[in-house]
Order: sequence, then structure tokens, then C-alpha cells
Amino acid sequence: MSRTVYVNGEYLPEDEARISIFDRGFLMADGVYEVTSVLDGKLIDFDGHAVRLSRSLNELEMKNPISKDDLLEVHRELVRLNEINEGLVYLQITRGSDGDRDFAFPAEDTEPTIVLFTQNKPGMADSPAARKGAKVISIEDIRWGRRDIKTVQLLYPSMGKMMAKKAGCDDAWMVEDGFVTEGTSNNAYIVKGNRIITRALSNDILHGITRAAVLRFAREAQMEVEERNFTIDEAKEADEAFTTSASAFVMPVVEIDGVALGDGTPGRVAPRLREIYLDEMRKAAV
Repeated sequence: MSRTVYVNGEYLPEDEARISIFDRGFLMADGVYEVTSVLDGKLIDFDGHAVRLSRSLNELEMKNPISKDDLLEVHRELVRLNEINEGLVYLQITRGSDGDRDFAFPAEDTEPTIVLFTQNKPGMADSPAARKGAKVISIEDIRWGRRDIKTVQLLYPSMGKMMAKKAGCDDAWMVEDGFVTEGTSNNAYIVKGNRIITRALSNDILHGITRAAVLRFAREAQMEVEERNFTIDEAKEADEAFTTSASAFVMPVVEIDGVALGDGTPGRVAPRLREIYLDEMRKAAV
């Protein structure tokens, strides 16, 4: 069955959706995006994603074509039309097109392009991958310097995913100046004792919405959180590790560059945080 998608104010069958070949998202990766999870037919942490979307647009001096309330309604309508119980809603806003290709931004009255679509992902919450844990490799981080803006410039993260796949692993952690920045599509953490260690917020990493919620829940559960840089070697000696993202929630990491953490299975902290996160976010879902 064809999905219903949203393009510039219209709900359309996916095979009828069209944007200009001159759209700057296509030509220049001049756009931002958000991914909001759906559990039990409801949106997880929508407010957080809406706030970060606004920040990304402001940082790029890009006009927001839709209000927060209208955006929420579009999300809900797509979930309803596509009968999503567990899955994702993908949102992308680009600077649009004024009818040709140019490095200079188009005229200020050029309308942005806004696209949303859903992905049906049964079993997201009860994920076999989360019970097994992920294996990661380390790669050099060669992305641009404004990783705090959630842009559609995802070529290198995609390449990182493929490097991991070719190595028989699940993901890659990126390393800059000797320290882990983040995963290809997630924030990275290690655990020593009862202490959770993760890189502090800056332009170097994405300000994860799931990250913020998980760290809040960890502190409420009397877990110690230390926001600082850590190396791959330190990570290999950790008791356990994990990642957070909107699509995978809390994902245990059981191996880094071929080195097993602990006994090579998910530890104590990550599964507990995943359980708390899912429980609390379901309560707050809209």
C-alpha cells in the first residue's frame, strides 16, 4: 500500500510527490531534518524535536514555513493516515528553489520546501538488537564543524555505516583529536561503575533530544553523569557502553574495535535506562 506523504501543504500518495530539481536540499544539502518516534500510535518527545528544528533553522538563517501547532497536526495526521503504531515520522525543510542553481542564497521571499513521511517499524520498543547489543568500530571524524545543526549533510555518516557493515559491525564511533565525538546517527556513552560518561554539548556533536531525556532520567535514578571527552582506549576499558537516538532509544554497545566490553553482553546500566526511557516517554507521548 502506498504511503501518504506531506509536501508543501498537501497530503499526497508517495508516488505523486514532487519537488523541483533545483531545490537546494537536492543540490546543496541546504536543509535540516528531524525524526520523531511513534510508539502506541503517539509521538515521542515532539516538543523537543520542534525546539531543535527551530534552532537549526535559525542557525542557518532559514525561514520556518510552519507553526509548531500545525506541525504537530501534520505529524498526527500522517500517523493516522498511514496507520503507524510503532515507527518514525521524518521531517525535512530546505531553503527551497528560485528556479536555478546558484551558490548564493535565493531571494528572501523564496518559500522553503517542507516534506514529511512516515516509516512503519514494528518492534522498535522490543528490539532484538537491543537485547543483543551493538558492535562498533572507530573512524576518523572528518565532518564539518557545525554538527550541532541537524542538517541533511549525511554522506560521511552513511559512509561510516558502510565501513562498519564491511567490518561485520553495526555502527561506527567517530574520533577527532583523539576523542570520541559521537556515533554516525547517535550520541555515544561509556559507563564506569555507576558513572555515565558522555561528551559535553558543543558545536562538535548533535544536541540529542533522546540524549537530554536519558541523562535527565539517569540523574533522577541517582546515577552519576559526567559530561567530558573520552578516548577510544578509555571506552575499550569501560564496564559497558551505549548510544542514544530517536530511532533506537538506548542501544547497548558490547564491542569496540574488536574488544568486548565486560562479558560481551549488555551490562546493567544501559538496559535499565532503556526501560526507564520507554516507560517515561510513553507516559508523556502525544
